[in-house]
Amino acid sequence: MPLSHDDQVTLLTDILSNHQTDCCGSVSECEQLERLVKSLMVNTQIDQNVKNILQDVYQYSQSGAQTADLDQHILSNQENLSQWVNDIGQFS
Repeated sequence: MPLSHDDQVTLLTDILSNHQTDCCGSVSECEQLERLVKSLMVNTQIDQNVKNILQDVYQYSQSGAQTADLDQHILSNQENLSQWVNDIGQFS
C-alpha cells in the first residue's frame, strides 16, 4: 500500500529530525530520503516552497549516501536540517 503524501512528508521530516537530534544516520536513510523526495517532487499537491526545500534535501541525501564519513556530513548540515524541518512544517 503506497503512502499518502502526508505520510511521506511525515516520514521525511522524521528522518531529517532524527539526523538533526542524533547527529548520525545510515546510508539506507539517505537512500530513503532520495526516494521520498522523488515521489514528492512529482506530486501536484505539494507547495512550490516545499519543492524548493526538497531539492536541497535531495542534494543532502545524495551527498550523504556517497560520503565516506556520513556522521560528519550530518554534523556539518545541522543548521540546514533544523531549517528544513521547520520550513516543511510551515508549508505542508
